Amino acid sequence: FCAGQDLKEAIDPEGPEIEEIVRKHFNPIIQKIRGIEKPVIAAVNGVAAGAGANLALACDIVVATKSAGFIQAFSKIGLIPDSGGTYFLPRLIGLPRATAIMITGETVSAEKAESMGMIYAVYEDFEFEKTAFKLAQTIASMPTKVLGYTKKLLYQTFNNSLEEQLSLEAETQALSAISEDHKEGIQAFLEKRAPQFTGK
Repeated sequence: FCAGQDLKEAIDPEGPEIEEIVRKHFNPIIQKIRGIEKPVIAAVNGVAAGAGANLALACDIVVATKSAGFIQAFSKIGLIPDSGGTYFLPRLIGLPRATAIMITGETVSAEKAESMGMIYAVYEDFEFEKTAFKLAQTIASMPTKVLGYTKKLLYQTFNNSLEEQLSLEAETQALSAISEDHKEGIQAFLEKRAPQFTGK
């Protein structure tokens, strides 16, 4: 999937400073994934290590092959996790597990990652491409504007009180209710047909 930073570049005395690499290259990618108003799927087919693991965890839905693995390898080379790892992993699996995984640098199998709630689903290697693509097609055929609203609400929930979240839900539901996709969804339901959403 992704091995993170090029370690040869990291030890090159003529290479860029690591802070510059993280701030200018890694962080903007993570922020764009989280900021885009559409669901982003990571299809992990192989090893996701270091910043590569955290790139996957930044995505909204993560699926993986049975043979895939996630490695927070930073501690093994004398670095701390970056690319949002210390943000995403504790929120996904809890602080005790995240701490152990990040400190030990253990490889987490796809099946273990799924059982811990780190990722959404694990598919057989031989059917992975077809199954992951089908998931992407299904989501792309849905009311994507409203899915973007849902994504935004989900990521705001950790910073809000229940009252604040309920208020945001009410405001956002009002926006959803005036969307063309909502009208199409209701019409399709009444006509007993599949809706044809446009993302508007």
